[in-house]
Amino acid sequence: MTTLQKIAYTELNSRQKENYNFQKVAAHLADYGFNSLRLSDDWQGADFIACHIDGNMFLKVQLKGRLSIDMKYSGKDIYVAFCDQEIWYLYPHDEVRDLLLATGLMTGSKSWDDGGGYSWPYLSVQIKALLQTYAI
Repeated sequence: MTTLQKIAYTELNSRQKENYNFQKVAAHLADYGFNSLRLSDDWQGADFIACHIDGNMFLKVQLKGRLSIDMKYSGKDIYVAFCDQEIWYLYPHDEVRDLLLATGLMTGSKSWDDGGGYSWPYLSVQIKALLQTYAI
């Protein structure tokens, strides 16, 4: 019998990390009745589609390595999934964009004002509280 050994995430290359993260978030979404289908390219901004067992709910999901907001996802009905400290989050991009803009955390930054994007390598207590309802 083959002995399985866990891998070290930090030793994976970027493509391997993306595959790993897809499998992890897909497992979490399965607990909520979703079947996740990986896309070979970013279709309408999505890395994968999550289809609910009710046959009525389909989520276009962009997989990220951290909390990220980007104007290129605005108006596209995109959900963003990322993991922070072993907690997975799945949030509607535009809704969370508006919540974060209301806090003033992005406004005035070169990244947001000039580039239309902003991300957080670490989540503050304030942001964790804001994202609590999106934890899966």
